[in-house]
Amino acid sequence: MSRHDYYEVLGIARDADAASIKKAYRRLALKHHPDKNPGDKDAEERFKEAAQAYAVLSDPDKRRRYDQYGHAGLGAEGGFAGFDPEIFGDFSDVLGDLFGFSGIFGSARRRHRARRGPDLRYDLTLTFEQGVRGTETAIRVPRMERCIECGGRGARNDRDIETCSQCGGRGQMAYQQGFFTIARTCGRCGGTGRTIARPCTTCGGNGRTRVEREITVRIPPGVLTGMQLRVGGEGESGADGGPPGDLYVVLEVGTHECFSRERDDLLCEVPISFAQAALGARVKVPTLDAEEEIEIPAGTQSGSQFRLRGKGVSNLNGGRRGDQVITVQVRTPRRLGARQRELFEDLARLEGEEVGERGLFDRVRDIFGE
Repeated sequence: MSRHDYYEVLGIARDADAASIKKAYRRLALKHHPDKNPGDKDAEERFKEAAQAYAVLSDPDKRRRYDQYGHAGLGAEGGFAGFDPEIFGDFSDVLGDLFGFSGIFGSARRRHRARRGPDLRYDLTLTFEQGVRGTETAIRVPRMERCIECGGRGARNDRDIETCSQCGGRGQMAYQQGFFTIARTCGRCGGTGRTIARPCTTCGGNGRTRVEREITVRIPPGVLTGMQLRVGGEGESGADGGPPGDLYVVLEVGTHECFSRERDDLLCEVPISFAQAALGARVKVPTLDAEEEIEIPAGTQSGSQFRLRGKGVSNLNGGRRGDQVITVQVRTPRRLGARQRELFEDLARLEGEEVGERGLFDRVRDIFGE
């Protein structure tokens, strides 16, 4: 093969970035791939040349040597025969979607590996107090586990496990497709490289059985709805002896009749009377720990807020507790006794205010000048 300038082969500038190199190679691979040009030796040579150029220019060290010394700087790598076949692993993301294969150049030699088991999800509902304080609880999780009877082999004993006669134990079948050797999963053994003559009667050859396992989960204080906890290794067992997946516990925290949350602060409303608001008082307020007393100064307005330091929720990251924020609401009495009404009327007269139904009628009469 003649050694053309690699930048000219790909049709790119000498300062092209990695994305441009990849894009140029993808375009040429689509155009000259041997499967699209059967029997066209010129197209096959151009494809090889483009692959060679991409292999060099996509590798920062090879590109640096090529830029400095040309083809001589690559030594044996200057010819296609000198390529490390592993370089084509980098081509799979460029060509795999185009031609529908996942393995090339020796992929058929790769043995099937044990697969990690699936992750599991468990939805756990907590009370408001459990979400604030944290808790430890036991949950029951149904999952697939390694069969105890056969130890996960799927067979009654090792003598019942045979090498797959179709793939010879490789787990894959190799097919020639133009310029490439394509590897596909063996349909007989499903990629395991083995077949079972006499399956285990407990698991039916699957190697796993369904069980319900009790797992203790520790919930840290301060969690909120939507948060999830990962319990490592408590998912389903993997096939062919693979490691288990993880368990994800998704939390839903209930509401409270008195409290709500704003980040690490607890919020609550406390009613007080007109007299308490006007004259001041000490009132008891609920907290999640025990009742506390707060000082209501004279002249407090409805909607005023008071803060109890360190009576909120523990921060998930630092452990420091937030505060409890108390909003006071001045309570208006719905009905007044005779003495209460008299006192309020006396107060209104002292303030120069008109109250009651007559006062309202007089105000309307004044507006219309009657």
